[in-house]
Amino acid sequence: MLLSLFLTAGAHAQSVEGDWKGTLKAGGAELRLVLHVSKDDKGELRATLDSPDQNSMGVPVTSITLAGSTLKFEMRLIGGSYEGKVNADQTGIIGTWTQGGSSAPLEFSRAAASPEAKKRMLKPSDIDGEWEGTLDAGSQTLRLVLHIATYEDGMTAKLDSPDQNATGLPVTTITRDGAKLKFEMKQIAGGFEGAINQELNSISGTWTQGGGSLPLTLKRKNAAPKEKKPSSGM
Repeated sequence: MLLSLFLTAGAHAQSVEGDWKGTLKAGGAELRLVLHVSKDDKGELRATLDSPDQNSMGVPVTSITLAGSTLKFEMRLIGGSYEGKVNADQTGIIGTWTQGGSSAPLEFSRAAASPEAKKRMLKPSDIDGEWEGTLDAGSQTLRLVLHIATYEDGMTAKLDSPDQNATGLPVTTITRDGAKLKFEMKQIAGGFEGAINQELNSISGTWTQGGGSLPLTLKRKNAAPKEKKPSSGM
């Protein structure tokens, strides 16, 4: 249900920096949410959203603003937004989540600061790095950039969609079996499966989403050029 994009922001007055937790109740289901709000180097607000029940962590919020006691944030990729009022002691936010023409009440309360996560040790694989490709749907093209990083406890990835101003979208799962690479993004019901070539500079496969599929080839960014074999002269 929840997926999003890149971030920009502006903020004044009250401070909403920190972690906020809430539960979205809709259609008989409950979805826990955790909003992480911080400021960038320019002092502007930015945020990410966790949806633990969907295994979606650190999803960037497209935009977030605070005007007086009114907090607003938007997640364009899913057509979702939130508007709420921060209480006087800045311990709670009462507001409404809107998505797809429907709305539901959503209250956030300050969450206890989580203990510092253990530093993960990198254990790079031979396909770590950036991979670029373009989805071509005929009337529309969409550039994608896949960032792969491997740690001691496994491979991870994030996806950028520059044409949608989306960066750092978390990949739910990514697995490699020999020359086969597969990743899934549950939040948007999307996924990719492809074959890595022997030179480790191209992955050819298929992007699947919402019941449809498109061919997608990912090319390694800044791949080292092959050495030319010396020609045998006469």
